Amino acid sequence: MSTSPTPRPGAHGGTPAGAPGSRRARTRPGAGGPHRAPAVTAAALATVLAATACGGGGSASADLDAVTLEIVGPWAGAEQEAFEKVLDLFESQTGATVTYSGVGDELSTVLQTRIQGGDVPDVALIPQPGLIQTFAAEGDLVPLDDNVTAAVDENMAAAWREIGSVDGQAYGVYLKVTNKSLVWFNNDLFEETGAQTPETWDEFTQLSADLSEVGVDPLSVAGADGWVLTDWFENVYLQVAGPEKYDQLSEREIPWTDPSVQEALEVLAQVWGDETLLTGGTSGTLQTDFPTSVTNVFADDPSAAMVVGADFIGGVVSSSTNAGVGDQAQHFRFPYIAGEQDSVVVAGDAAVAMSDGEATMELLTFLASPEAAQEWAVQGGFVSPNRHLAADAYPDPLTGQVAEQIVSAGDSIRFDLSDLQPAAFGATVGDGMWQALQDFLGDTEDVEGTMERLEAEAAEAHGE
Repeated sequence: MSTSPTPRPGAHGGTPAGAPGSRRARTRPGAGGPHRAPAVTAAALATVLAATACGGGGSASADLDAVTLEIVGPWAGAEQEAFEKVLDLFESQTGATVTYSGVGDELSTVLQTRIQGGDVPDVALIPQPGLIQTFAAEGDLVPLDDNVTAAVDENMAAAWREIGSVDGQAYGVYLKVTNKSLVWFNNDLFEETGAQTPETWDEFTQLSADLSEVGVDPLSVAGADGWVLTDWFENVYLQVAGPEKYDQLSEREIPWTDPSVQEALEVLAQVWGDETLLTGGTSGTLQTDFPTSVTNVFADDPSAAMVVGADFIGGVVSSSTNAGVGDQAQHFRFPYIAGEQDSVVVAGDAAVAMSDGEATMELLTFLASPEAAQEWAVQGGFVSPNRHLAADAYPDPLTGQVAEQIVSAGDSIRFDLSDLQPAAFGATVGDGMWQALQDFLGDTEDVEGTMERLEAEAAEAHGE
């Protein structure tokens, strides 16, 4: 899915199948093996090897000589290159040949076309749980076998298996995930003003007020991109209502007129309704897109101190500013309000089987292993839900902290709520959640009208 005018981070751009960026069958790596990223610390490697030895899907052991497997997914560029190194490792262990094609935002269309033509890939990488549900309901996916589910259960919190399941049947192996419960801040501005990172919502709002009083705009919010506002809502709602209510709202077991939604909107209004806390005020915020919201905070002459957003903000900082990630650009956990303190909003990509057979399941078992996670982690640009991957296996402490927050949240993680909805409600420019929250940002006193609108549009999108 994408926003306008800027592609939504996580809805990865891609390279059409057959284009230069597409991985095709090639010779099996020789004794020297493919190019590897720099070695991690001995302690980190020992942790991974110990976890692998204790079971749950470590090194691939099957002899798959002469077997060719195909994967279709959204990744291109650096993501594709890193994933191909993971596949190289699987090939060197099994003798299989694995081809990968990145199709970007056209993933759903490409898969539907290939299903209709009877030419499905062995494995697909799917970012939206709703798409997994659709394909599973139509009989286009193969359930995970016992070996794969054992690897998932050994290496990940039970919540990840649930997110990748449909009607109690496991289909998805989550291998690359995103932490969306972060607040990024300009450390230079914090040091200049004596600001301290907050832990609670009250401390967060007080910090924002204090920064404003000394002439520093506290927050940069991308009000022009509705998906950013859904991330704000999801974090506040998860904190206010707790994981169980979050599930009920996402699954239409309670309406959007529920008192818990009212409470979340009223909490949001404490920040969104105070123009002194938003750089550019309300009107300026509604015209700010996502990249600009980040550069506002980390430009050479910053106009704001903080921006709420996922771990991929680090990539925008690196590509668009002179700030150093982990130096000027740092982050803290989204402030605790109530409910489950360790709750984290996440997104991610799951590997699903579209063909049956030992080789497909062997590949999925490998992708669930700490060894596969380790191979990508050392290259950077990656966070794994694998609890047996040590934080110091990542190339920098900041990424390790992001991953540790996800792992420590355990079953209190919840997938991005808008991604769990029909696209007409959860991911459409000018409609549904995106537009309703943009309008609420413009008029935070209209809590009741916002709830009624969300409920009406959710019901329509769900065909009620």
